[in-house]
Amino acid sequence: MFDVLLIANRGEIACRVARTARRLGIRTVAVYSEADARALHVSLCDEAHLIGPAPARDSYLRTERILEVARRSGAQAIHPGYGFLSENEDFAEACAAAGVVFVGPPPGAIRAMGSKSAAKALMEQAGVPLVPGYHGEDQDPALLAREAGRIGYPVLIKASAGGGGKGMRIVREAAGFAEALASARREALSSFGDDRVLVERYLDRPRHIELQVFADRHGNCIHLFERDCSVQRRHQKVLEEAPAPGMTAQRRRQMGSAAVAAARAVGYEGAGTVEFIAEGSGEFFFMEMNTRLQVEHPVTEMITGLDLVEWQLRVAAGEPLPLGQEQVQISGHAIEARVYAEDPARGFVPSIGRLAYLREPVASAHVRVDTGVREGDEIGVHYDPMIAKLICWDADRGAALRRLRQALAEYRVAGVASNLEFLSSVTAHRAFAKAHEEPGLLDTGLIERYGAELFPSPEPVPDAVLAVAALSRMREAEAQARAWASRSGDPHSPWNATDGWRMNEDNHHVLRFLDGGRAVTVTVHYREGGYALHLPGGTIVASAGDGPGGGLVVYLDGARSHAHVVRRGDSLTVFAFGRSHHLDLDIARPVQDEDAGGGLTAPMPGSVVEVLAAPGATVEKGAALMILEAMKMEHTIRAPSAGTVKAVFFAKGDQVAEGVSLLEFEAVS
Repeated sequence: MFDVLLIANRGEIACRVARTARRLGIRTVAVYSEADARALHVSLCDEAHLIGPAPARDSYLRTERILEVARRSGAQAIHPGYGFLSENEDFAEACAAAGVVFVGPPPGAIRAMGSKSAAKALMEQAGVPLVPGYHGEDQDPALLAREAGRIGYPVLIKASAGGGGKGMRIVREAAGFAEALASARREALSSFGDDRVLVERYLDRPRHIELQVFADRHGNCIHLFERDCSVQRRHQKVLEEAPAPGMTAQRRRQMGSAAVAAARAVGYEGAGTVEFIAEGSGEFFFMEMNTRLQVEHPVTEMITGLDLVEWQLRVAAGEPLPLGQEQVQISGHAIEARVYAEDPARGFVPSIGRLAYLREPVASAHVRVDTGVREGDEIGVHYDPMIAKLICWDADRGAALRRLRQALAEYRVAGVASNLEFLSSVTAHRAFAKAHEEPGLLDTGLIERYGAELFPSPEPVPDAVLAVAALSRMREAEAQARAWASRSGDPHSPWNATDGWRMNEDNHHVLRFLDGGRAVTVTVHYREGGYALHLPGGTIVASAGDGPGGGLVVYLDGARSHAHVVRRGDSLTVFAFGRSHHLDLDIARPVQDEDAGGGLTAPMPGSVVEVLAAPGATVEKGAALMILEAMKMEHTIRAPSAGTVKAVFFAKGDQVAEGVSLLEFEAVS
């Protein structure tokens, strides 16, 4: 086994690897960019080295800098995590040349599976079933369009060199093929440095099922069962679980055999994932092989009781696999939810900012939180906006799902938008909740198909939440009054009283909140031991006291519950009754000039990839006007209606901040 391990990654996976290494008595070395100087993975490792500026291309993707740190620190091995250099055969070869063990497969295996087109050809030779499509080297757009027509629409354009939903577009008719191809190629080039694509038949209601495989250099190769990753948005996984709902023993054997055959076909070593798309009929097709550890590997660990990072390190050190196929068993069910700093209501755009408040569910044998951030950390524009992976396990799927819902209700994030409410909605939806009873309910189109239910129209904040916000504001006011009294020359003066007493008028306060665009007034009357709150729906008697962790214990008409209110300037985040709600204090703001003209603003910080419309251009509704890139994902700015582009304020390559005006647009009246 190794004595010193360098972890060539960041965030939660770097922390994950560091914890296993520490348990095994291995000294860990972290690398970090200037943006990550105070990151959690830096503090968890035994030593850490700065390798460059914030952009990944100048730090985490710089092979020579990482290898120099390995040399200086005496690292005998490098664990690449996932993403960054984890599937880069040149990096694996450079490690070998430097005399450092790459914790991953041989460069030849990475190369064989790095090109989706070449991998498909190899899998066909190995007898692994394939989706009908075009996987050739000729990338002429006209040829690709003809092949799409031959395959039959809808088709899927997919980056040949990548994964994670980047460089992937669904095209449902020939008219949209050229634009989708250009966009997929740009995104693939930005993410993977390779703009080659393949075109395949798009299956409308498939399930995404992947098999965890493990091989060693002694000829042993096994699978560690399957994971269902069907719940996706924009081709990126949202929920993953193991085992797959409705999986039969026969189908598991068939898919497991195909996965092992795929790994053997490339002389694989270490951890890998063979991904399939499966239809309800029982057919399944090879999609790709990821030559690394997957984000969702914890669900496999939870049902097998194994530490896959430990297995990786042992195999890389030359040891045989710890167990054979028949010795690995499934115990219970596990579900993973990816918690992101993003705004689902705005198309899942990343949310940039500081984690002003962060509370995780309590970890236990049933609940696991893999994270790379702490309260106070910044979610920036340079890296993936993942906050954590929340994994819950129990004896069966129903019990695991109940654990997950409870844990999501306990998870609290303020300072950035998060997808916690959305995750709660998906896990509560019948199509997901009942999938173990009716597997046909589950497929990759679940989120899109049930969008109206998963993205309901905003509803007014409930009176009970307004009451919690009002109680919090009153406690702030009373604390401030006590502070003034303590500094007063006469602390016993009646003017320093904090009990709400007033001369010649009813003792009350009027609190004004903004619920989205709705102004709400709560009138607070002092009563002995509490308040009478006049709310939009009526009057309740309420009081509050100190709760655990700086929270509140609130009593609303005698009903007791826990809550927490986080204030940032004029913004309040209220965590109560298993949900979070956002309110603003109604403070006067400058009046906007309604006649200032129409414009289109940046939905997130990023860079301008393409400007597609010139000043004076007349466009139809939905026309692409500008393309932004944030966190290596493209976002197209489209015309909200037919009209004219009056002005363009940015050029290709410019950096833009969230909310800035990108174009001036005049709609056709």
